[in-house]
Amino acid sequence: MNRHRRRSAFLAVTGLTAGLLLTSPQPASAANLIKNPGFETAGTDGMPYCWEKSGWGDNDFSFTTTADAHSGTKAMKVELTRRVSGDRKALVTESTECAPVVTAGKQYDLGLWYKTTTPDAALTLFRHDTTAGWQYWTDLKTLELAGAWTQASVRTPEVPAGTDRISWGVSVYGTGSATTDDYTMDQVADPVPQPVCTGTAAECANGRWDVLPTKNPVRSMHSVVLNNGKVLLIAGSGNSEEQFKAGTFTSAVYNPATGTYKVIPTPKDMFCAGHVQLQDGRVLVMSGNKGYPSADGTIGYQGYKDSYIFDPVAETYSKTNDMNDGHWYPSATALGNGDVISFGGLKEDSTGSVTAELWSDAEQQWLPTWKVNQTWSYWGLYPSMILMQDGRLFYSGSHTFGNNIPGTGSAIYDYNANTVTQTPGLQNKDERDQSASVLLPPAQDQKVLTLGGGNIDSNPDANRLTDVIDLKTANPAYVAGPPIPQGTVDLGNGPVPQTGNQGKMYVSAVLLPDGKVLETGGALHNRADPVFESSIYDPASNTFDPVAADPQARGYHSSSFLLPDGRVMSTGDNPGNGTWNHNVSIYTPPYLLKGTRPSITSVIDTEWNYGDTQRITVDRPIAKAELIRPAAVTHSSDPNQRFVDLPLSVDGNNIDLNVTSNPNIAPPGWYMLFAVDANGVPSVAKWVHLQGPQALSATDASAHVHSFADSLEGTVQGPGKKKASQKVSPTVSGCDPHYGSINVCVPTAFPDEVKKTTAARCAWLKKNDYGRLKVNGKDDPLRLDRNKDGIACGKADVLKKR
Repeated sequence: MNRHRRRSAFLAVTGLTAGLLLTSPQPASAANLIKNPGFETAGTDGMPYCWEKSGWGDNDFSFTTTADAHSGTKAMKVELTRRVSGDRKALVTESTECAPVVTAGKQYDLGLWYKTTTPDAALTLFRHDTTAGWQYWTDLKTLELAGAWTQASVRTPEVPAGTDRISWGVSVYGTGSATTDDYTMDQVADPVPQPVCTGTAAECANGRWDVLPTKNPVRSMHSVVLNNGKVLLIAGSGNSEEQFKAGTFTSAVYNPATGTYKVIPTPKDMFCAGHVQLQDGRVLVMSGNKGYPSADGTIGYQGYKDSYIFDPVAETYSKTNDMNDGHWYPSATALGNGDVISFGGLKEDSTGSVTAELWSDAEQQWLPTWKVNQTWSYWGLYPSMILMQDGRLFYSGSHTFGNNIPGTGSAIYDYNANTVTQTPGLQNKDERDQSASVLLPPAQDQKVLTLGGGNIDSNPDANRLTDVIDLKTANPAYVAGPPIPQGTVDLGNGPVPQTGNQGKMYVSAVLLPDGKVLETGGALHNRADPVFESSIYDPASNTFDPVAADPQARGYHSSSFLLPDGRVMSTGDNPGNGTWNHNVSIYTPPYLLKGTRPSITSVIDTEWNYGDTQRITVDRPIAKAELIRPAAVTHSSDPNQRFVDLPLSVDGNNIDLNVTSNPNIAPPGWYMLFAVDANGVPSVAKWVHLQGPQALSATDASAHVHSFADSLEGTVQGPGKKKASQKVSPTVSGCDPHYGSINVCVPTAFPDEVKKTTAARCAWLKKNDYGRLKVNGKDDPLRLDRNKDGIACGKADVLKKR
């Protein structure tokens, strides 16, 4: 790999920090930080002094110093006459003599004059890390076609920690040319107004939870934020066998503006289905519960093949064609072309599905199996499959129920090559059941955080583990992150402080518009022992800050998600005794208690294309802007959640936003657009629609995607032998069906601290409000019916010795 190719590859890059301080340009000094900005001084290798050639890939190119200048006598022209892959760049020379010195945490206004004959030209930045050397940083702005000299300007993000110099210039990644001249670079002055606390001191530091007066009318465990700002709450049978037998399947639409609910007719039991938002804003709901386990434990849950689309305008469901398999607990990942790919779950016969399913956006249907690449692998239940910037999928290791997949527990799946490559480093990979994984802000950084988890089968104390992986490195590997802060846990006698390594499973992770992540909710054991703790993770510092905790238990079948007004909504909780928490909590983060919010006063166009420059106006200076994909969350899982940075060009209160040209960074669909001020206070979101396949047809969808994760050293597997399914235990849910009703979950394994005696187990069940438990059949595997009267944990059972 030659030097220029290597410098263009995505390497280990410190995350872009929050804060594109947006005021009218205010240079710290009048001095231009660029040496030889107009190319007037000659250098070596046919390039001007302090400028160098760079680039990679299969293309024909030329670098020319031309007399067609904006000012003076010279300009620089970069031209591609043939391109299969890669790009060519004219950059400030990466040397101590030429590369401008920068200060970590500061921002810089970059400007130049240009003419282009290609839409595929951009400003590209590299940074010098004092430890790791020169690194790719970001593509900051796409240059629009311009036949006459045109000025372009953009403000950088805050310079990452450990950076002492930057290099930048123009890159051309399509056939045609870009001619540039008169570069400028000025440091931005950074006066930041002091925030004004509008709550109590504790609220301004840690935020505030409010329990809404109106309860959720349905037993929903699926939450989807719709592109009209409402929330679709899907229950199906709500994990109630009685409702299943009665055919009572429900959904509700919640309107945050009015605090009201509308119950929606629901055609099928969508209990534990998969769901994802299509690029037009409708919601694709796949599979669900065809049948509950049998009382004797020989048959487990069953997934049906049916699939539906929810229309947020009509608020109705309509049926699609069937999937090829049943998939109870399937994954659902939106792809860069608008398609949806799905893995895992249980089939109609309770075995594990090994069939990958592909929804075609063009055909508006599930494709037949023979049209979909198959590895014939069982990925488990709700495997977290995150779309990477080159179109591959990263399985983070987060899943539901029991042990992880064999191997390291995380992997990169290349659909086109149909190969699975293991990635190392995930801690305690078989105790990441109902952990959460999230693509960290911004999505361009390609870092994933995985946190918490347990094991519903062996039922140990849930853990505090976090792991972070940088998918830009040549051979990505998880590294241990800071532990989740501890809170209190209710073991049946009221909340007490957590001790030792106690953490939580059923954890929720929510991307916030200030570029941080709220983790909240959870429980210590299998559908028992709720944990009351919330904290905010900062990707820039890799630290957690404990904040106010949700006062409501939020364990199994709970979900938390971002609302367009910047608050977080939390619903649900379904403990093992079969009850349901219908209370809804709303978290107001500290950033909403710092005074007046900025406002997006206008959006010129709500229909956006990849590579666009889109203009908005704001009522006062802001610090950054981003797109956040609305939630479609269930069971701690929302693999499509992402925060996409929008580099800025500033002209007073008019802000030009530079949209990524890579649809794998931001799959097509509706997004919440936030503007955020220097104190991290966000506006209320505006909804914008990022165009799908129609917008891609005229351009190379892979344009300017740098190679990364391209030297994988993990075990590589191709497709295995074709098989129909994988055998899965009927007690995969961690519930022993020999006791009580189906929706009552007597654990197959009690927590480690519960002694293996009838008395101890019955005491634990009583403390957790299980009530009277009928024994189903003659088997008593947990020895809860010692006197064989068909009732578990009766007085005689407890008095009997082991």
